[in-house]
Amino acid sequence: MPPMRLPPAFFCLAIALGLAACAPKEAAPTAAGAAPAAPGRRVIEIMTGDNMKYSVPEIDAAPGEELKVVMSSNSSQPREVMAHNFVLLDKDADLVDFIQAASTAKADGYLPTELMGEVIAHTKLLGGGQSDEVVFKAPAAPGEYPYFCTFPGHYLTGMHGTLVVKAAAGATPGAAVPAAH
Repeated sequence: MPPMRLPPAFFCLAIALGLAACAPKEAAPTAAGAAPAAPGRRVIEIMTGDNMKYSVPEIDAAPGEELKVVMSSNSSQPREVMAHNFVLLDKDADLVDFIQAASTAKADGYLPTELMGEVIAHTKLLGGGQSDEVVFKAPAAPGEYPYFCTFPGHYLTGMHGTLVVKAAAGATPGAAVPAAH
C-alpha cells in the first residue's frame, strides 16, 4: 500500500494551530478591577458578597470611554434575601427618589421602570455564584455619577460607588466635550 499523502491545507492548519497554542495568554487584571479587553474597551471587574460592598468603590473614566463592567456575586445567602446589582445613574438624577422607588419595584428586579430614563447602565439582580456584565460609554460630561445596588437596604449599608468622569487633558471647565464617534 502506498504511503498516505496529506493535502497541503493540512500542513497550513497544523502550523496555524501550533502558532495559536504558543500565543501569549490574556494578561491578568492590571489595576483595581481593570483588565485588558477589546481594543478601546476597558473591563472593570466588581465582586460583591455578604458584606454588601463593591470591591471597586470608584471608577475613573475619560469622557466617552467604553467600559465593560463585569459583576460577580459570591454571596452565601439565598437570592431572595441577598441579591446584588450594579446601577449607574446620570449625575443629575435624584438619588433619593430613585432608591425609594427601587425599594418597591420587586417585580422589576428593583429597577423602577418609571425612572429608567435616569439609568446609564445596569446589570441584572444576582444571587450567589452568578455574574452579569454591561457595556456602556462613560458620559461625555465630566463629573461624578453614582452607582449602587438597588436591593432594599443595600445602598444605606454602603453598597455604592462613584464613576468619576474626568475632563479631557487641556479641556476648559464648562467647555463642550466632542461626542465620541
